[in-house]
Parts: sequence; structure tokens; C-alpha cells
Amino acid sequence: MIKLLTELCGTFGPSGDEDLVAALVRRRVKPLVQEVAEDSMGNVMARCPGKGARVMLAAHMDEIGVVVTHVDARGFARFGTIGGVRLESAVNQRVRLRNGRVGVMMEEDRGNKDDKKLDRMYIDFGYESAAAAKKEVRVGDSACFDRGLEVLGERAISKAMDDRVACAVLIETARQLQKSPNDVTFCFTVQEEVGTRGAMPAAYALNPDVALSVDVTLTGDIPECRPMEVALGGGAAIKVKDGGHIAHPKVRDLMVRIARAKRIKHQLEVLNLPGASTDAMAIHRVREGVPTGCLSIPCRYVHSVSEMVDLRDVEASVNLLVAFLQTDLRKEGF
Repeated sequence: MIKLLTELCGTFGPSGDEDLVAALVRRRVKPLVQEVAEDSMGNVMARCPGKGARVMLAAHMDEIGVVVTHVDARGFARFGTIGGVRLESAVNQRVRLRNGRVGVMMEEDRGNKDDKKLDRMYIDFGYESAAAAKKEVRVGDSACFDRGLEVLGERAISKAMDDRVACAVLIETARQLQKSPNDVTFCFTVQEEVGTRGAMPAAYALNPDVALSVDVTLTGDIPECRPMEVALGGGAAIKVKDGGHIAHPKVRDLMVRIARAKRIKHQLEVLNLPGASTDAMAIHRVREGVPTGCLSIPCRYVHSVSEMVDLRDVEASVNLLVAFLQTDLRKEGF
């Protein structure tokens, strides 16, 4: 799992630029399923056909990042954000272009250090002139944050844990799923960070009977945090609701029942943060509606370069997904 996580988290893939991640996902999942396809949006669908309920599991491949909007006369780049970049934690961080060029995100010194705004920020790619910069950096180029994975005992930190850890969970679930009575599609989606844009057409095409989004969630176990009952090491988090989706009660209750029966460590999640949601927000609205739940992986410092997960929670998430997929969902009313 650590090797897979390192590969996934280290691959360049801001929203709209996920093809390198998609290629890696296809290589890793192809030996584990019967069919692999990619749609016009770039979503990767890995299917294990069956005669039972059509099940969609979604994890998004994209990560937050920035996009170059201007290169000035000295070779410094101005930028816009891709997804929910927290500017207060982005200053002094490194970013990397698709071509491998690394730069430092900085802020002009205008006195007020507490007021981080895009018009005060720039990226220094180390060029000595605009002519040199413009040979390699162009308006429209996207960049991801540049920070590798580190293992701290049972915990791991990296940029892009949101949501590459869930991509790893889906791949490992496919590896362990020896048999299922259901028709299962592992869907690796694009552009979640900018509005769950890939999940909706994917769900429309798959037309699932039941769906699960797999994503990270915040925790309530750090100083001065937003109060919530999710903790690192507390197990897989079964979502009740968030800012864009209320989990279907049949899906939620079945996940809880399976976790209890299999003695899989778990916790319930209520994310009381307006606007914060997952691919489930898009999936549950397609066609005439899809019974949709969400399995969350607790993660500290979400949307930073040092997102932290507990590897025991990751393992619990895999175990719960395998057990869920081994359940005959037709008999459960789906």
C-alpha cells in the first residue's frame, strides 16, 4: 500500500490535467478486473461484471493546484487557483509544473501579513528573465504542490492524499475482491475539486443501482479545530451528511451493519461545513436518483501539502468495501 500511495500521491494531476494519474491507475487496476475503459471526460472505469446489482464506487483522481495567468517582465508568474487552495498555507510552498520545473509560491511584502490575496502572490521559478521563463512557462499551465510522501509509524503524510488515498483503497479493494454477486465498477473520476464535474456523466453512463463515493474527510482531533466526532485512527468513517449530500439511509445503515458484523473499526461522520462534499453530491442526483452513500477516510490538514492519514483507517476502509461488495445487494433491496 505504501508503494502504491507513493506513486499515486507523487503523480502530477491537478483538476483538468489528470491523464498521468489515469494512466497509472489503468496500469495498476487492469490485472485486477475484467474490463477497463475511459470516457470522454477522462474518467477511468474498471469493471468486474456480474448478474447482481450495478454498483458504482467513485474516487477522484484530481488534486488542488494553481494555473499560470501571467508571466511578467522579470519572469515571475502570477496564478489562479484550481480547487480549494488555502492561500494562508500556500506561501513559501513549492509547486511543480507538468514539465517538472519547480517554483516557490511567494507573497509581495505589502505590510498586512494576515490578508492573503491572489493579487499579492506570485511564483518564482528561478528564471533570470521573462524570455527564459516563457520558453518553459506559459499562460494556462497548471501546477501541483510539490511534497513527497513520508511515513510516520502508522501514519502517512503527503500532498494529494485527497483523494489519491481513496484511489489506492479502490485498487486494493479490487485486488482483494475475489468474488462478488454484484456488477461492480470502480470509477476513478476527474474534476471533483472544481465541482464534482466528472462523477455526474460517469454515473449517468453507468446507471448504478447503488453507489458509494470514497473520499477523505476532516477530523475533530486537533487543537482548535471544528468540533466533530471523527478522529485519526478511529476507523473507516461512514458518512451521515455533509454540505452537499445526505447519505441514503439504506446504504448508510447497511454499511454500519456490515462493519459491526465483521468487527471492522468504524465511526459515523457528520461534516457540518457548508459547501464541502464529495462525488456523492453529483452521483445521487443523476437520472431518477441513485441511492448513494460515502465512505470517508479521516484526514488531517486537508487541502494542504501535508495531508495526514492513519494507515489502519485505510485498511479498515478496504475491509469494509470488500465486505460491502461481497454482500448480495439485490437481497438488500437495491
